[in-house]
Amino acid sequence: MSAPSLTPTVSASAHRASAYSARLAQVLSKLNHASLDSAIDLIEKTWQAGKQIITLGNGGSSLTALHFINDWNKSIFLNTGVPFRGRSLVDNVGLIMSYANDIAFEEIFVEQLKNILNPGDLVIAISGSGNSENVIRAVKYANTHEGVTLGICGYRGGKLKNLAQHVVWVDVDDMQLAEDVHFIFGHMVMQRLARMPV
Repeated sequence: MSAPSLTPTVSASAHRASAYSARLAQVLSKLNHASLDSAIDLIEKTWQAGKQIITLGNGGSSLTALHFINDWNKSIFLNTGVPFRGRSLVDNVGLIMSYANDIAFEEIFVEQLKNILNPGDLVIAISGSGNSENVIRAVKYANTHEGVTLGICGYRGGKLKNLAQHVVWVDVDDMQLAEDVHFIFGHMVMQRLARMPV
């Protein structure tokens, strides 16, 4: 018996890749560049003031929140020598589970903010739907405790779009495409603040 061929065949999968790329390109073409630049300016201003930049989110958005801080803390400091005081509320699993178990999952971010939020700190809340209750509660807390809030969302923007003081909204009813653009936004911030060539 001959071994099965390992050569991929041209099939519908090639067309799926092309279709996905085309849909992403369409979303990118409709982005509000002014809102993106405004959000980047906000992060830069917060950084230069020596304030904390705090990220949070659920599911895939929690990984986006971590990715932001990974890139920003490392690359911005290495390229400028100016400390970037970034932290994420999703990187301590034990702490998250403790709050979820002892209080409520809806409070996992608020309880952390109570301990670390200082006036002028920037809370970046990421939610594809814009309706995650623990994210909404965190933004409400920051808004009423001298924090600055930036909501990053997709779909119709949900509650987050109207609640956050500043917003990056990806107008698309597709979680993966929204998350793609959220990641791109994080890279825009890194390259701008790290003074990397455009």
